[in-house]
Amino acid sequence: MTELQGVFPILPTIFDRHGAIDEAGTAAVFEYILGAGASGVVFPGLASEYDMLSIEERLQLTASIGRWNRGRVPFIVGASARTLADAVLLARAGAQAGACAAMVLTPHAHAGQPEAMAAFFGALSEQAGIAVMLQNAPAPMGVGLGVDEVLALTAQVPAIAYVKEETMPSGHRITALAERGNGSIGAVFGGAGARYVLDELARGAVGTMPACEITEVHVAMLAAWARGDHGHARDLFERTLPLLSMQAVFRWRLTKAILLRRGLIQSDHVRAPGPALDRYDARELDMLLDRISDLLPMDAVPGQARSVQA
Repeated sequence: MTELQGVFPILPTIFDRHGAIDEAGTAAVFEYILGAGASGVVFPGLASEYDMLSIEERLQLTASIGRWNRGRVPFIVGASARTLADAVLLARAGAQAGACAAMVLTPHAHAGQPEAMAAFFGALSEQAGIAVMLQNAPAPMGVGLGVDEVLALTAQVPAIAYVKEETMPSGHRITALAERGNGSIGAVFGGAGARYVLDELARGAVGTMPACEITEVHVAMLAAWARGDHGHARDLFERTLPLLSMQAVFRWRLTKAILLRRGLIQSDHVRAPGPALDRYDARELDMLLDRISDLLPMDAVPGQARSVQA
């Protein structure tokens, strides 16, 4: 089992202005993430607009990430799908691309059916041949298992080596998993855009899986926390909270608006539905970015992101 910890940003899918996948743009963001010091990368997740991608597009980009990465950092493949067969296909593709684990949502079809849920994850791990990260997200994205249900599931399916806990309150759940897991869970990560990251770290999470647009700040934040400088970690956290609050509303649109402003992509086109930024939002975003311009340079170059003082 690979030891995972630190910042694992979700790689977004970059599209051109017509809505087609822009592989060069996606590769540029991938290199930015690694250059910013991320411990690993996840693709696809919600921030990747995964539910707007065909299975073929997911397979294509998963293979591309394997070529881009070349084993430089741990790669977690998102293998959530409507059917077991598709989940296995996606997890296998990740394994072939060098992924160390497949992150999979609890399927809605098995909500309230613990034996069926265990059978799904057991079959997935057996057929895919890769460790599993249980993404415990609430409805409508996932099922939102209770702590007892997560512990029972991981006990029944040893291949579930990791948990990404996103059901609120995530901190309480992470504490319970740490205290009651008896070593059955290798690592617990937080998500939710890193809006609760310091509370999660204090409770035993080993890392976070946020959207990628402020990767260097999240890397600096976790480095400060790890060396015991919790005051500096909190300073960075508090300075980025207004931006994270805005990101909670606009999600992938805000991620791409920032990546466009940073010169990393050529188009901020999204496929997924959701509110668009109007001229007032754009002005507010510019002001928020200006207030943290010392932390977040607007001239980032792929693979050469400026580090933030940790």
